Amino acid sequence: MNATAVILSGPKELALGQLELNAPGDDDIVVDVSHSGISTGTEKLFWDGRMPPFPGMGYPLVPGYEATGEVVEAGRGTNLIPGDRVFVPGANCYEGAFGLFGGASSRLVTAANRAVKIDSTLGAEGALLALAATARHSMAGLDKAMPELIVGHGVLGRLLARLTIAAGAPAPTVWEIDPARRTGAKGYEVNDPETDGRRDYRTIYDASGAPDVLNQLNGRIVKGGEVVLAGFYPGDITFGFVPAFMKEARLR
Repeated sequence: MNATAVILSGPKELALGQLELNAPGDDDIVVDVSHSGISTGTEKLFWDGRMPPFPGMGYPLVPGYEATGEVVEAGRGTNLIPGDRVFVPGANCYEGAFGLFGGASSRLVTAANRAVKIDSTLGAEGALLALAATARHSMAGLDKAMPELIVGHGVLGRLLARLTIAAGAPAPTVWEIDPARRTGAKGYEVNDPETDGRRDYRTIYDASGAPDVLNQLNGRIVKGGEVVLAGFYPGDITFGFVPAFMKEARLR
């Protein structure tokens, strides 16, 4: 069984190619992929060669951990049937290529317990499940506060803002430096950080992935405030100790 997949042969070496798939077992499903997302965080780092050492990394690789599609074959040990719509967080099922993260393929084979059955009406939005889970996990749990400020209005920043409102919390402020990405807000405002004079945020969620953002954010929190690193950072994160010390800043 073969599939057409996105193959990264090396940094900035991207093409479509044919790959042979591993044979499915009794606990596996075969999925015809209809939509696959592209992460501008992790996968962009693979593309340009800046990804730090990562488990299972190597070239050639098939990217994509945000995929949705239809089950076309299901093993006897699964609880899915052909025709079910599922979200698949990638797959490692390719001969001659690493499955990191393995969802950017026309067809894939994966263990059924890694797939999540979803509503068939979600369409392309079904591929957002992994990012929605990332946003939710950063907000939920003990001793976690809802964001008052969200930095970055990409997909993750938008999900964080909408989940905040859905949870019944006050609408957060969102910063975005790119004017083209300030549109699409629903129930909250997106501003240029230069126009925001507030310096008493209790909780700031960073979804920008900028490694040098902490100095700016530590200056915007109230004493004892928290900064949550919800992005993906390609290099070491550094910040000035004294301003953070004076604010008794907390980092999560």
